[in-house]
Order: sequence, then C-alpha cells, then structure tokens
Amino acid sequence: MRIAVYIPLLLSLLAPLGARPLSERCEPRLATWLLTVSALVLGTATTVSLGLLAVTGLIRFPELATLGHWSAHDAQHDDPAELSVAMIAGLLLGAAVLMAARMLWRRARTLAAAVLEAECMPTEDGLVVVEDEAPDAFAIPGLPGRVVVSTGMLHTLDETERHILLAHERAHLSAHHYAFVALAQLGAAANPLLRPLATAVSYTIERWADENAATATGDRTQVAHTVAKAALAAHHHTPARAAGVGLAIFGRRGPLSAAGPVPRRVAALLAPPFGRHPVLAAATVVVLAATALSTAEAAHDLHLLLEAVGA
Repeated sequence: MRIAVYIPLLLSLLAPLGARPLSERCEPRLATWLLTVSALVLGTATTVSLGLLAVTGLIRFPELATLGHWSAHDAQHDDPAELSVAMIAGLLLGAAVLMAARMLWRRARTLAAAVLEAECMPTEDGLVVVEDEAPDAFAIPGLPGRVVVSTGMLHTLDETERHILLAHERAHLSAHHYAFVALAQLGAAANPLLRPLATAVSYTIERWADENAATATGDRTQVAHTVAKAALAAHHHTPARAAGVGLAIFGRRGPLSAAGPVPRRVAALLAPPFGRHPVLAAATVVVLAATALSTAEAAHDLHLLLEAVGA
C-alpha cells in the first residue's frame, strides 16, 4: 500500500497530458469513449485512494480503534502513511465527495428539466422551430429528444446546410452524448486535475457529430463549410434564449459552433478521417489497467493491515 495507493494520484497528474493527442489524433467516437472512461476510472480511483489513506489515519485514534476492534498502538507502528498525510487525504476526500454529489444533483435536475421540456414541445419528426432572429440550434435529450432550431439559423443556412445541421444535432441525441459529458464531468468533479479530460470530451462529441453529418451527406468539405458558417453567424448575434436546457446538458452554447474550437473542427473535416490510432488507445488502456490494479492492491493491503492490528 505504501506505493500502490499513490499510483492513481500520480496517473491523474499525467493523464491530462494525453487529452489533447487523443482528441486530435484519434477517431472521435473512440476518443470520446477513452476520455470518458479515463475520467470516470481515474476520478473513482483517486477518491478510493484518498479514502484508504484517510482510514489509515482513523485507526490510530483509540476511540475509533476500539469500535473497530483494532489496536491503536499497533496501527501507529504499522501504518504505512504519516498521520498528516492521512488527515490531508481525509479533507480532500470530503471535498471530492461533496463536489461529486453536487455535480450529480445538478446534472439530474437539468436532465429531468430537459426531459420535461422536450415532452412539452410540439414537434414534427423531432424538430422544434422557435421564432428567434439569433442563429442557434441545440439538442434536448428526452423520450424522445428534440432538436431545437431558431428561425434565424434556418434563414442563415441553405437547404443542404440545414440537412447537415440536423444530422449533427440528431447525432448528439442518437449517440447519447449528454451521458458522456456527464460522466466525464463527474470524474472531473471528484478530481479537478481531470478537467482537461472533461473539456476534451466536450470537444470530441462535437467532432463525433461532425463526422456523422459528413457520413450522412457524403461531403466533408460541405460540412466544414457549414460548421464555419454557423459559428460565424452565431458569433455575430446574441445567443438564443438561455432556456435551452440542452445547452446545459451538453455543456455548451450554440449550434455547430463554439463547443470546441471551430478552426480545429474545420481543419479536421478538411483532412482525411482519423483512424483509431492503436498506440494512443493501447497507452490509455495500460493507464486504466494500472489504475485499477494499483487501487485493488492498495485496498487489499489495507485489509491485511486491519487484520494485522486486530485487537
């Protein structure tokens, strides 16, 4: 436990370095999965590690040791962590749990509001058109979800571009992108060091939707043009109503626009499609495996410690 318990904490420092390469060199759907799972696994593992360290401090106190039938004297002698480290871990653990619970509560409320709002919207084939001069479009998850488009956006785009817009937004709903964003943000809430991974997920879901639109239309150049045109139009107008619960769900504002740096998305669409990049994928899997194994090893070592100090 002296080493294993710290490995997830160390890997959470290194993992953000891989967020940018994954998001820019790997096929968007695979990148989204890898980044989301990485944020969730590392966030969970670091929280468990903090919990294990905190327990090593608690068993030193005679009152608590009596309740757990441990020997406080032996615990002080055999404990692999300094008391100061255990206390700091306990404070960080409390903050991590509080932030994760707060994020879950807010996300659940937002999702519930989105589902209710989607159910109340009159729609034709899942499309809702709102009277607003500001160009905007977003997806609201529900049963089923809705794609909301302003009249300003419809007037900005021609027929082909509208088809691309709808294909992009419907891809968010069909692939449940809101779930990827929520899970990545949950991991980042538990461990703020993982925020670059959550940010990368917000970008890769846009790239995923871009690629779906390109597949649907068969014209990557046209999709790139539409992304740039929609982003430029949205930039020069006041955003549509903030009631777009879907915007909060996806952690973004605007249509095919500023969820991720638009120039990067346009450049990716003008280039050949990304492959799966097995080296990056394999490296991510190795990091996740090391995280899981070290966490399990640390938990096992704590179990042995508790048996050794049993009164």
